[in-house]
Amino acid sequence: MIINFIRHGKTAGNLEKRYIGCTDEPLCEAGFAELKSVDYPECDIVISSPMKRCLQTAEIIYPNIKRTVYDDLRECDFGNFEGRNYIEMSDDPEYAEWIKKGGDAPFPNGEDSQKFRERCISGFLKAIEENRNYKSISFVVHGGTIMSILEKYAVPRKKFYDFMTENGHGFITGFDGEKIEIIGKI
Repeated sequence: MIINFIRHGKTAGNLEKRYIGCTDEPLCEAGFAELKSVDYPECDIVISSPMKRCLQTAEIIYPNIKRTVYDDLRECDFGNFEGRNYIEMSDDPEYAEWIKKGGDAPFPNGEDSQKFRERCISGFLKAIEENRNYKSISFVVHGGTIMSILEKYAVPRKKFYDFMTENGHGFITGFDGEKIEIIGKI
């Protein structure tokens, strides 16, 4: 099965390098424009996060393809960091401690990073099972969602942050039910 993992287009928060997880922010003008300049791979069905930025991205890229939403593919709740950027938090002791732990610790008053990854993987597996008759699927989701899935299944194995991708871009992959092979980049 061919699976395209596409990160949603840019939002105002992305432009300002803010932690935008559970904030249901729409695409900004630059996000709309950039999506129209990329050549996206074809697919049989689109799987999306329920967040506006993903739904809008899917509509722009694949206006005539059936779309199905999976709630478990939404981005992480960044808790106290939500809506803020690293500059604003440069003197925040909670942020300093989180960075010191390699960005893998639970977000203060937010989602536990390991539970977030498990949720994304569960959503991915459910989507694959329910859409197994399709030959190619495009997942229009969040950077953290993509990183969670690829960290678990991509070969060769890499760490979570090694799979970071820019807004509106991602990976073309092959999935055999056990491992994901990255074929190309979008």
